[in-house]
Amino acid sequence: MLKPLMTHLMTHRIAAVAVAAAIATAGIAQRVRAQEGGKTVADGVYTEAQAIRGSASYDAVCSGCHRADMGGADGPALRQDRFARTFAERDLKTLYTKISSTMPRSAPGSLGDNVYLDIIAHILRENGFPAGTQELKADGLTGVRILPGRPKPPPPVGDFSYVEVVGCLTAGTGNTWMLTNASEPVSVAFTSALPPSTPADLGTRALGTQAFRLLDAMAYGPESHKGHKMYVRGLLIRLPSEQRMTISSFEMIAPSCSN
Repeated sequence: MLKPLMTHLMTHRIAAVAVAAAIATAGIAQRVRAQEGGKTVADGVYTEAQAIRGSASYDAVCSGCHRADMGGADGPALRQDRFARTFAERDLKTLYTKISSTMPRSAPGSLGDNVYLDIIAHILRENGFPAGTQELKADGLTGVRILPGRPKPPPPVGDFSYVEVVGCLTAGTGNTWMLTNASEPVSVAFTSALPPSTPADLGTRALGTQAFRLLDAMAYGPESHKGHKMYVRGLLIRLPSEQRMTISSFEMIAPSCSN
């Protein structure tokens, strides 16, 4: 009599444990699905105006340690791989808590909620996440999942844009120098690192139909590069009669000017 009773109790206990395990597993799966399908920083959680305010605050109190381009110096980088390793798959509350409780180093927590939120908006923009229509608020941080940073799209090219081009170095009139058969100018960040002396990736860039007068070419010994395929980075100045460029980087990428 005792043995059938024990068997009956054990059967019910095993069934109860199985049901509990199934419920727990379903709950975990539901939470994972909710996290994966929930709101993320790619959904436009800040506004452009907020990020602009954050940029000014960041430059004033953060750039000294983290650099103006967020590449890291005395403080860690706040973009790209370092940003992803530290914050990806966490929620924005984690990022906010970290920044607001430890920064600036000389006076942690001294900036106020709105300034910290503005700085987070700037960080998100610099990591390639789009702006939306609603400002980021302190009560809207939890549950917004951080994703790995994305390449920030370059700004549109316009007058006084900082750009890079590839073209043929040609002597002009009156001791001037031109970059002819040049590619279309591409915007680059002013804080980007300069290319190496022999950048292999630039050698494959095609020439084009543009022409640029190089304003300060004489400082770079242009005569030795006459007829070479050159990489130039600098400030673009568009006049009605011609396009001009200042020079911040001047690199030979091929000894002959051809594609």
